[in-house]
Amino acid sequence: MQCVAFLLQSQPDPEMVQRILMVMIPMILIFFLVAIVIVMVPFWFILKKAGFTPWLCLVCLIPSLGTLVLLYVLAFADWKVLPAPQYGWMPQPPNPPQPPSPPQA
Repeated sequence: MQCVAFLLQSQPDPEMVQRILMVMIPMILIFFLVAIVIVMVPFWFILKKAGFTPWLCLVCLIPSLGTLVLLYVLAFADWKVLPAPQYGWMPQPPNPPQPPSPPQA
């Protein structure tokens, strides 16, 4: 952080700028890859459950616009799977009456 403040206050040293960029670029790439995974994995499972090809989640690689397009595809397309039938709770039938026990002698 001090290096960035130093760069903003004075004439930057080219060697220092190079060292700062050598640290920041891999961090930005790692952050970008983690963000892509966080978005693509849920879309992969949603698309698979909706009956679409899961590879459609690669549209998310286009920043912002890709995710928005994919949300509209999921919202307005006909899903190719049928919902599971919903079974209501059925009360148990009453127990049949027990036969009378024989008289005890």
